[in-house]
This record gives sequence, C-alpha cells and structure tokens, in this order.
Amino acid sequence: MAKHGKKYLEAAKLVDSTKTYSVEEAIALAQKTNVANFDASVELAINLNVDPRHADQQIRGAMVLPNGTGRSQKVLVVTQGAKEQEAKDAGADFVGGKEILEDIKKGWFDFDIIVATPDMMAQLGKLGKILGPKGLMPNPKTGTVTMNVANAVSEIKKGKVEYRVDKEGNINCLIGKCSFTTEALVENFNAIHGVIAKARPSAVKGTYMTSVTVSTTMGPGIAVSAD
Repeated sequence: MAKHGKKYLEAAKLVDSTKTYSVEEAIALAQKTNVANFDASVELAINLNVDPRHADQQIRGAMVLPNGTGRSQKVLVVTQGAKEQEAKDAGADFVGGKEILEDIKKGWFDFDIIVATPDMMAQLGKLGKILGPKGLMPNPKTGTVTMNVANAVSEIKKGKVEYRVDKEGNINCLIGKCSFTTEALVENFNAIHGVIAKARPSAVKGTYMTSVTVSTTMGPGIAVSAD
C-alpha cells in the first residue's frame, strides 16, 4: 500500500469517509484538501454499472466544459491541401500530412491531441500501435476525425474534454483547476455529470452510477451523492 505524506494525512482527516457530500460541499472540500504546491487539477471519477464489452454500453464522447479546463492543450492537425491553412488559422499548434506522421514514427510526441481529416485516417491507422496505447488516436465519436478542423481546434482550445469508460466501468475526467471558483467547478461537474447520466444504456437495470468521487491531483477522494 502506498505511503502518504504528512500533508496528505492531515488533509484526509478533513474528509469523512463514511459520508457522501453534495456537489458543492465535495468540490469546496477538494479545493481545501489540495496538498500540492502547484495549481492542481480537479478530477471527477465515476464508476458505472455497465459492461463495456457490449457496444451499447461503451460510454464515450467529448464536450466543451462551460468554464474550460484551465489547461492549454497542444493540438496537432493531420491533413493536407486547403485544410492545412484552415487548421493554422484556427490556432492549431502543429499542422502536417505524411511528413508529420514520419516524425511520430521516429518518436515525436510534442502534442496532447490529434485532429485528423477522414482522408488521412488510413495512414494514421498504420500508427495505431504507437498512438492507441497513448490514447492519441483520433475518433469520430469525440469529434477529432472531421472535415471541420477549424471548429474542432476551437473547441479543444476552449476546454473540450473527452470521457470514456474503461473495462472496469470507470470514467475519469478533468473538470478544472483548484484556482477556479467553487461555482465554476460545480458548473463543469454538473455539465459532464449530466451528459454521462443521459448516456445511460437501456440495458442497465438498477443503479447506473455506483460511485461518484471528486479529488485533486494529490488530494484525497471525496464521495459525491449524485446519480
């Protein structure tokens, strides 16, 4: 079991592990129990009563948070022709076609997210073994495979987040930074929580969200009473 430092243990004492808190209480407490000496991320973790082996229970998507994420993401657009200028004008950090895929093959990863036009996906698919494990492969479900590259880049820069259920039924998602106001974090929480709640598969019986937790990068988890 991992050993926690003194600061963490002091912070953990402020959290009643037998209680589930309201969204507002949980987020305010997460900010209060942040033990990092930097502007830590605030994260939402939801455990869902789903079986991701079934296609209809693979909860996945993306959305722009009302107040952004507080994190700037470097966007690579893989495209060719006129779309290259469109991507540059929209604020993409890197733009290119075949030559940039060669750079990735050689180990270049100075970006956080890839947007690609559909005509480049066959070539990108060849890098699946490199990009897949890093979670970098573009996907139409999250809006990262599109002809509207300007809109895709703009949304990412505004604070778009992706969410995806893993094989254990967990979704982990960034909802902002500790320096945000509690109200801004609550708004972001409610937005993403609402979208995941609406995605409930018809096959799920009984409780859909078995646990909802908020925490900061190095702080303790705080249970939220939200289904």
